[in-house]
Amino acid sequence: MMSVVSTVETVPRVTGTPAPSLYQRIRRVLTRDLLVTLALGQVLSLLICAISLTSKYLTDRFHANTPVFQSFLNYILLFLVYTTTLAVRQGEGNLLAILKQRWWKYMILGLIDIEANYLLLKAYQYTTLSSVQLLDCFVIPVVLLLSWFFLLVRYKAVHYVGAGLCLLGVGCMVGADILLGRQQGFGEQKLFGDLLVLGGATLYGISNVCEEFIVKNLSRVEFLGMMGLFGSFFSGIQLAIMEHKELLRVPWDWQIGLLYISFSAFMFGLYSFMPLVIKRTSATSVNLSLLTADLYSYFCGLFLFHYKFSALYLLSFFIIILGLVLYATSSTYVAQDPRVYKQFRNAGGQQATDRPPLSAGVLEPSVTYTSLGPEAGDEIPVRVA
Repeated sequence: MMSVVSTVETVPRVTGTPAPSLYQRIRRVLTRDLLVTLALGQVLSLLICAISLTSKYLTDRFHANTPVFQSFLNYILLFLVYTTTLAVRQGEGNLLAILKQRWWKYMILGLIDIEANYLLLKAYQYTTLSSVQLLDCFVIPVVLLLSWFFLLVRYKAVHYVGAGLCLLGVGCMVGADILLGRQQGFGEQKLFGDLLVLGGATLYGISNVCEEFIVKNLSRVEFLGMMGLFGSFFSGIQLAIMEHKELLRVPWDWQIGLLYISFSAFMFGLYSFMPLVIKRTSATSVNLSLLTADLYSYFCGLFLFHYKFSALYLLSFFIIILGLVLYATSSTYVAQDPRVYKQFRNAGGQQATDRPPLSAGVLEPSVTYTSLGPEAGDEIPVRVA
C-alpha cells in the first residue's frame, strides 16, 4: 500500500515598497527643472506686464500714442549692446561675416518683428481689450504649426491637452472681462482691429520660431545683434514717415521721459532674456507662459487703476498654470532631417556636415528621432524603419 505524503510550503510574504504618498507623487512631477522653467516663463510675463503698464500710462495719462518710437528706443539699445559686440568679434562670428552670409534673412526677420509690435499696439485703438486678449492667443497654433513643419518638433497628446488648458484659462479671463464691462477701446472699425491682432500674432509666431532656431543652432548674441541693426534701421524709417508729427505733440516733461526710459529698459530686458528661456525650453512653451501677463496686469490694475475684482481671474490664472505644468511634464521630440538645417546656416553651397558621403547603394535615412535636450546633436539617433 502506497502512501502519498504532501507537503505544503508557505509562500514567503513579498515585502514590496509601500505605495508612494501624495506628497511624493507631487514631488515626482514638480521637479526642480520644471519649477525653474515655470519661474523663467513667469519672469517674462512680469516684464510684459511692466511694459503694458508703462505703455498704458503713456497713452491714457499723457496721450502719447507713439508705438513705433517706443520700439525704436528698444532697437537702439539692442544695437548699442549686441551689434557692437558682434562688430568687435573676430572670426566667423564677426558682424561683417554674418552680414555676408545671412544679411537678407535677418533683414526680413527684423521687418517681421517690427511690424508684429506695431500691429498689436495699433489694434488697441480699434478693438476691445477682450478681443485683443482672445485673438492674441492665435500665436499658439501658429507656433505649433511652424515648429512642426520647420523645426520638425513632434508633440505628444499631453502637450495638446496642456496647451488647450492654457487657452481655456484665457477664455475664462476674457469672460471675466466681459462680465465686468472692461471693454474700453471699442472702435467703429472693430473688425479692422481684430484683423490687426491676428496679423500681429501671426508675425510674432514666425519671429519666435525663427528665434528658437537661431539661438539653438547659431548664437543668441547674433540674433539680438541683427535685430538691433535692422530693427533700428527700419523702425527709424517708419518713425520718420508715420509718427514724426505725433512725436512733436507729446507734452515732454520728466515724468514722460521716465516712462519712456522705463519702457525701453523693460523691453530691452525682455528681448535679452527671452532667447535664454527659449533655448532652455521652446517657443511654444514660452508663448504659453506669456498668457499670464494679462493677469498680472489686471492684478496691478486693482491697485493702480481701481479695477473691479472677480474670482474668475484667479480661476483663469490657476488653469493656465495647470496647463503649463501639464505641458512641461513631458518632453517633445525632434525629427531631424539634415537637409532642413542647411537652409539658414550655410551660404554659398557649403556642406552642412563633415560626414563622408555614403557609399553607392546605401540609402541615407531621411528622418531620425532624438529626444529634445540642450544639445540635440550629442544624442544617438534612432533609425526609423
